Amino acid sequence: MNNRKTILIIGFAIFASYFGAGNLILPPQLGFNSGPDWWLVTFGFIASAIVIPLLALFGHARLQGTMLDFGNKVSPLFSLVYCLCVYIIAITLPIPRTAAVTHEMAIQPFFNTPSLLTSTIYFGIAFIFIMKRDKILSILGKFLTPLIVLILLAIIGVGLFTSPESINPSVLDSPAIIAGLLEGYQTYDALGGVVIGGVVIISLNLEGGISFEDKKAIIAKSGLVAAIGLFMIYTGMIAVGALHNTEFDTSISRPELLTALSIKTLGNVGNVFLSVLIALACFTTATSVIVGTADFFKGLFKNSQKAYTITAVISCLLGVFVGQFDVSYIIVVALPALMFIYPITIILILLNVIPQKYASSTVFKGVALVTFI
Repeated sequence: MNNRKTILIIGFAIFASYFGAGNLILPPQLGFNSGPDWWLVTFGFIASAIVIPLLALFGHARLQGTMLDFGNKVSPLFSLVYCLCVYIIAITLPIPRTAAVTHEMAIQPFFNTPSLLTSTIYFGIAFIFIMKRDKILSILGKFLTPLIVLILLAIIGVGLFTSPESINPSVLDSPAIIAGLLEGYQTYDALGGVVIGGVVIISLNLEGGISFEDKKAIIAKSGLVAAIGLFMIYTGMIAVGALHNTEFDTSISRPELLTALSIKTLGNVGNVFLSVLIALACFTTATSVIVGTADFFKGLFKNSQKAYTITAVISCLLGVFVGQFDVSYIIVVALPALMFIYPITIILILLNVIPQKYASSTVFKGVALVTFI
């Protein structure tokens, strides 16, 4: 096995898995609203949308088990309930959101078709990919991610060098760093870190013949590759949103702003590029998270392939149903669930990456209890 090639492919796959197009609509609006404080909101956004997910992968590299291992030191029952909450949230909110974003931004501008048709075709194709479990990382890392990155770098590059000289002041209601931190919750990347890390572990196990230490190095280095990519894209999109905030009405929505920026930077062809980008980015996230969820239930039911298939079917059906709602509505509905599950996820990630002598079972239980309250 060529470890360097494997690291790049897995790193690109992780990047694409985190970087759903639902996440792509967040940074430009954050920069747009923060104005000259865009660099401050970037710090907060990076903390919750990049650093914490990266640490989740480091935790997986150390444990090399399932997501259940993240909370087992609190108690097996706590860990099971926590995992069920994460997976239920994942397949009922962010995954359907990818279909809603795809319809609003990639299909609706060109075709007058109902969202039900979009989400049905979308999750039908996703199901085919999900059932090709052994090839999922290779497909994402080799083929889909490079296209996503090229289109985004084109938008960011042109946007940075063609911006007006003036910037409107910040209209944020909270300190810039806090606003960025909380907006980072909406990326679901911390939850994605614990879910996608499990996908990577199982994929490496399917390869066979890789030692514990080699897997540890591959996961950690792949995570760094993904984190560098996310940093470049998220920071670039926040900056472009801020630098062009004098050119659009303050009431512009997230999807409208992203569309407007793509047209502003790449012309009319930018809308076509953006549509391709949205479809690819959404699809990679949806397939990765559903695979992670199906893997979990497969393991929970003694490596049952039937459990994997049933979970995939239920996830896709939920995606079709919830994907009928507007993107803005799904984001609003998700906020209470995220405000509850995110802090617990963050402390479990941190406790699993600090030296083990500081993370006894008693420490896990005490910190988890305080965070829960």
